[in-house]
Amino acid sequence: MAWLFVFFFISGFCSILYELIWLRLAMADFGVTTAMVSTVLSMFMAGLGLGSWAGGRLARRWQGSFPALRLYALAELLIGISAVAVPYELAWGRNLLRGLGSSSSFAYYLFSGAWVGVSLVPWCACMGATIPFAMLAIRSSYQQEAPRSFSYLYLANVLGATTGATLPLLLIEIFGFHGTLRIGAALNVLLAAGALAVTMRGPLAARSVPSESPRGLPVQTPSRRLLVLLFGTGLCSMALEVVWIRQFTPYLGAMVYAFAAILGFYLLTTFLGSRWYRHWSRAERPMNELLWVVLGLAVLLPLFAADPSWTMRPVLRLALGIAPFTGLLGFLTPMLVDRWSGGDPGRAGAAYAVNVVGCILGPLVSGFVLLPLMNERWVTLLFALPWFAVGMLPLLSGGTSQAAPLLGRAALAAVAVAAVILSKGYEDRFPRREVRRDHTATVIATGEGMNKRLFVNGVGITHLTPITKLMAHLPLAFLDHPPRNTLVICFGMGTSYRSLMSWNIPTTAVELVPSVPELFGYYHDDALELLRSPLSHVVIDDGRRYLERTPEQYDVITIDPPPPVQAAGSSLLYSDEFYATVKRHLRPGGILQQWLPGGDPVLYASVTRALTQSFRYVRVFGSVESWGDHFLASARPIPERSAAELAERMPASARKDLLEWGPQTTAEEQFAVVLARELPPERLQAEAPLAPALQDDRPINEYYALRRYLRPYRWRKLVWQERQTSLARAR
Repeated sequence: MAWLFVFFFISGFCSILYELIWLRLAMADFGVTTAMVSTVLSMFMAGLGLGSWAGGRLARRWQGSFPALRLYALAELLIGISAVAVPYELAWGRNLLRGLGSSSSFAYYLFSGAWVGVSLVPWCACMGATIPFAMLAIRSSYQQEAPRSFSYLYLANVLGATTGATLPLLLIEIFGFHGTLRIGAALNVLLAAGALAVTMRGPLAARSVPSESPRGLPVQTPSRRLLVLLFGTGLCSMALEVVWIRQFTPYLGAMVYAFAAILGFYLLTTFLGSRWYRHWSRAERPMNELLWVVLGLAVLLPLFAADPSWTMRPVLRLALGIAPFTGLLGFLTPMLVDRWSGGDPGRAGAAYAVNVVGCILGPLVSGFVLLPLMNERWVTLLFALPWFAVGMLPLLSGGTSQAAPLLGRAALAAVAVAAVILSKGYEDRFPRREVRRDHTATVIATGEGMNKRLFVNGVGITHLTPITKLMAHLPLAFLDHPPRNTLVICFGMGTSYRSLMSWNIPTTAVELVPSVPELFGYYHDDALELLRSPLSHVVIDDGRRYLERTPEQYDVITIDPPPPVQAAGSSLLYSDEFYATVKRHLRPGGILQQWLPGGDPVLYASVTRALTQSFRYVRVFGSVESWGDHFLASARPIPERSAAELAERMPASARKDLLEWGPQTTAEEQFAVVLARELPPERLQAEAPLAPALQDDRPINEYYALRRYLRPYRWRKLVWQERQTSLARAR
């Protein structure tokens, strides 16, 4: 049995590793959209559910012609192959879609979603089949352990998954996505070899499945109620995870490490709950219905943990908010499956598949139906109340003698409703605000005058600053020909879009979050007039995905990725592959403006190297407010122009826009400040001469823990090969 625990620990680690990396690869190939993220996660879970169900049916019919654990070994071998195969499958789909030339969003979503399903579901089915195959082996060789075999394997799998939520982040920083996938593949191949080896001798070499039912935990008469509860726990857990991201991002940040913290807490406390269940289930005990009421209360704890009225450390907020709920799930899920299956791998596979179906539907219901309609507090209450009802139903059917417990549980439900009413959300911090919610994010516009701010899921995205005006005017003024049209990726407050429009040329703006352009009027009085202009075109899409499917070419493309520079997914707007796509959509002599708000020397060298590998000519200018840099890149030489020449090339409406917020009084003075802060790209690359170009496979900006925290310096030097002088400057 100890071998099986080790096998499933490593298997759980690899499964989460693949899920994290396959999601990022799919985003790079098909776009960073909520629909694509939901599709990838849904297909991953669908494969697990299908494999669990099909593996259970196969295990039930197994005749024992060879040791059952060899089925598990075969599944692990196929999973190892998937680590190498899936990236190629996703890339083939991207190239095929590009060849079809589909410009329709619906057609693009339909094809890309179908391709992701074909690429992931068969391999994920192998992952889902591992538990029923191993249960079959336990039933063949350890009959006394069979009734609780699912919870044993589930415990090991969740512990491995907990490690998989954190350790791969360090591996990705060193080896990149594909290198980390190869490590996972090697582990799966070792698992297959190890499982095959232990079938050569010992208990796991057994070749027959006993016909008699194993003794131990009593198997309940089949009850659909258990399956309904399993479906509900799966749906609730994954639906609430979407809510938690919006609630805790303001405190944890939008980095991959913040999302890893949520996933890590989720899995760690699930493991502890499962461990508690393993201890509790040694004795024959009935299921206490009060647990469901406690689960309902646990659902509500994030309302208090995420309340801005309380001052506490972010990690403590996370622990208090989700640990009780996920710990209870860790107890309840294996308990329900064990009671439904009694050690039968076929019944266990079907039960786990029902739980997975709930996991698939949860994020869709929460993200696409509920959150666009109501705030996070009311969505949380909606998912809590059913558990109070489940805890009360047995009392309602038990007669008047149960009145006291019923009243007590009803009072707890009333407390739950009061908690929602009295608790505060992050937006309540701002007395003046406009709030929009959609399937992507919660967006807050707040402030007055020049102190207006934009928040997306609690993260400050931008404020009113002349820097965003220069993102438009600087590249347009440097063009060697009159501009015909422009593109801005990332709408924000709309300042860069508004500045591009001041040149009286067709302007396209691409924004991922639908609610962001709706708040344009909060920041600019002429917003409605500009949006109605025949020169204006606002697209709700991922900027990279838009460029992949549009045939348009532009004279200027300006990009201001959402801050912070370490934000999850932002590397896809800084990478070498993205710049190659941008280059195809620039007219001859066209200019890309890339804004970089700051970072350490390794990051600057990595971004600069990616740009210089894609564009022959790159110039870098410090901002008018002395923080961040404008990168201008082109396939042709960028003209050497004085501040006066740049100002002279601007139409009167553009000069007026440039000076609206100062800090200088003339356009010439404004440009002079920027030109005086030019930096040669070679100098930025020299700060970390061996740092790789930022690529989709090596997102230098997002994965930074080792180069920031690894001690002593000689170990960091082995990882990043940076000069010690540049490290000192980064400090």
